[in-house]
Amino acid sequence: MAVSPLAPAQFPELPQIDGVTFAATAAGVKYKDRLDVMLAVLQAGTSVAGVFTRSATRSAPVLDCQSKLGGDNAGAAAILVNSGNSNAFTGKNGDGSVAAIASAVAAATGVGQDRVFTASTGVIGEPLPHDRITAKIAELTQNQSPSAIEQAARAIMTTDTFAKGATATVMIDGKPVQIAGIAKGSGMIAPDMATMLVFIFTDAKIAQGDLQTLVSGLNAKTFNCITVDSDTSTSDSLLVAATGASGVDVTGNAEFADALHTIMRDLAHQVVRDGEGATKFVAVQVSGAQDDGDAHKVALAIANSPLVKTAIAGEDANWGRVVMAVGKSGAVADRDRLSIRFGNITVAENGWRAPDYSEDAASAYMKNAELEIGVDLGIGEGQSTVWTCDLTHGYIAINADYRS
Repeated sequence: MAVSPLAPAQFPELPQIDGVTFAATAAGVKYKDRLDVMLAVLQAGTSVAGVFTRSATRSAPVLDCQSKLGGDNAGAAAILVNSGNSNAFTGKNGDGSVAAIASAVAAATGVGQDRVFTASTGVIGEPLPHDRITAKIAELTQNQSPSAIEQAARAIMTTDTFAKGATATVMIDGKPVQIAGIAKGSGMIAPDMATMLVFIFTDAKIAQGDLQTLVSGLNAKTFNCITVDSDTSTSDSLLVAATGASGVDVTGNAEFADALHTIMRDLAHQVVRDGEGATKFVAVQVSGAQDDGDAHKVALAIANSPLVKTAIAGEDANWGRVVMAVGKSGAVADRDRLSIRFGNITVAENGWRAPDYSEDAASAYMKNAELEIGVDLGIGEGQSTVWTCDLTHGYIAINADYRS
């Protein structure tokens, strides 16, 4: 599969995070000779926070992780992830697979089974061949390395065309605190919460409850503000692990929160840039709404509209489709106060085509790989930004052949 034209030039050089090691292997979950399982082992005392899909048909691993968060973190922890099969809509078989994997990881690593977190991504509705995974756990345990995070990032990919990583270092009281994150996601992307897996590791010290509050808040501004195709996965999982190895307490620290926000936004943007068949990265910026909630409704209505997205793919400055999306959003809107821009080109204002609107200028702007669609409702102070991509023939080709 060709790499997305919106991909970064290369996978970033991620730092080693004290207190966590990684390994990846090819277990043959779906494909032969392809990395498809990763195991991360975290030192005793690591705080783990998470946010998950709110789908009514969420997977067995999601339900298991949700049940384990917030428990005693005195012992070590582990995260095992497989691609190729989502272990979703698999009934009691799914629960049994999670238990078998967690038990095997616990036996090999010494981590308590209640601190083994799992995630699966791939095809829905097929039993997970977990014996292929458990057969590799001894190898994964033996091969643990603090520098194997890139291999871990590659092991969790499905239809992704590139591995996704991001990092930041923040100085607190003269000491460096490191953060590194990896993600997968390309299709079936929409709140809540944008099929997507994210794993972020830091050597910061912070209690689980405080970390959970921070992560939940930042998720609302990042992964819940992206959409590729309006479809919410059964498997979406975001786990953030703070090992505490730096000894630096970041509770309530604004600089750490900003750094974590930057990484989460970076990874969220990379997921959109790898949207299946994507050729355009689009920021939809809405202002002047009755409140932030209404602004978010409008931004999502525009970002999810097949008519808007196909117009963008065709580089057609069809701003009438934006008008349509605003009208159907369910948010409070006044036709005669509505203004729309493409980039810095005002195409409509006060409910009418802008007097100096130039179709040629707008069409030329639409040829850019990165675009902004701005909408001002002229009603209040509410605002929101949602990131999306275009909808091309490539999306159809990928998903029509996904299982075959």
